Amino acid sequence: VQLQASGGGLVQAGGSLRLSCATSGRTFSNYAMGWFRQAPGKDREFVATIDWRGIDTNYADSVKGRFTISRDNAKNTVYLQMNSLKPEDTAVYYCGQGSQGYYSPLAGIEYWGKGTQVTVSS
Repeated sequence: VQLQASGGGLVQAGGSLRLSCATSGRTFSNYAMGWFRQAPGKDREFVATIDWRGIDTNYADSVKGRFTISRDNAKNTVYLQMNSLKPEDTAVYYCGQGSQGYYSPLAGIEYWGKGTQVTVSS
């Protein structure tokens, strides 16, 4: 299974970015997907997850109302629309694929992609 994240970059505070994560290797529509991020000197943290249907979503409190996760099962791609970006959103963003249709913290992420850097300037 391969996951390729893209769409990161440098943006001013208040701006927007859209991350994409294209996957291959197994039936994309069978699995939950998620976005996580890791800032310098910090542990990787949960950002958002979406179930296999694209209906059930969950967000970290820090991004609720600003970020939107979505998926296109026909394109084997998951997205993260990030609006009203803040300097504290600066991190490497990783997409991950779960081991089942609904994301479970206990089961976690089975496959990770390489990250994409997001830098928000003040």
